[in-house]
Amino acid sequence: MQETSLPEEDIALPAAPIATSNPSVRKSAPASLPPVWQSRYGIVLADASEKQLTQSLGAYGEWVEQELDLVGVLLEEGQVVLEYGAELGAHTLWLSRMVGPHGTVYAVEPDRLEHIALCSTLALNQVRNVHPIHASLGDSASETVSEASDGRPAEAVRQIELDSLRLGELNLLKINPRGALLSVLAGGDAVISNQMPAIYFRLSSAELAIKEIAALKARGYRCWSHLPYLHNADNFLGSKTNIFPGSVSQNVIAVHKSRSADFGHLPEL
Repeated sequence: MQETSLPEEDIALPAAPIATSNPSVRKSAPASLPPVWQSRYGIVLADASEKQLTQSLGAYGEWVEQELDLVGVLLEEGQVVLEYGAELGAHTLWLSRMVGPHGTVYAVEPDRLEHIALCSTLALNQVRNVHPIHASLGDSASETVSEASDGRPAEAVRQIELDSLRLGELNLLKINPRGALLSVLAGGDAVISNQMPAIYFRLSSAELAIKEIAALKARGYRCWSHLPYLHNADNFLGSKTNIFPGSVSQNVIAVHKSRSADFGHLPEL
């Protein structure tokens, strides 16, 4: 093929930078990059709040590791997980690894700033199999208002139903916000009935726990109590200091009776 050349006047040259004395126009590098934590499963964008989650990530580089030890026996590569209340992504990174490149994790986070931090964490770790969603899960499609906390104002949040995500497969539903199970179930009748995912959630009050267990049993689930310690002696950063002495999380693992999973080492409810 014969090479051709353009006339000199047709060649587009890059424009010269525009000089300006206006400081609002001049571009400058940020004074410092945002701090990050090196966690057991990847880099997590640091947060200055006083929540137990952030205290644990800062001190230990992990968060309630015993939750993952239990849930891990239920997961295989290529499966689909939905984590509600993904927060900064500490457990999301692990879930991403467990299901592998051919699996999928849906990470739903209602708090706007934590959703931003979650997306940053996923980008920093180049995670490709997680779909972050900024919304709350509930019994109807509507708009809710988040409570003001940690110096953050109350904000409107889009509420969606689990069924509206149209998940063709769901192997594990992990619900982190306490007291959220019943509303998530109400908005996910089709998914729960058709896919029968394992469900792991955190309890709140004893009165509500009775209703939650009853709702799961009515759907054909068996339930076991799980009390993971917040402090892991074999933590990622090797810290020997227990900043959560005696603290446990009151959780439940639920598996449909048609599944073969059995947690004989845990008390069945």
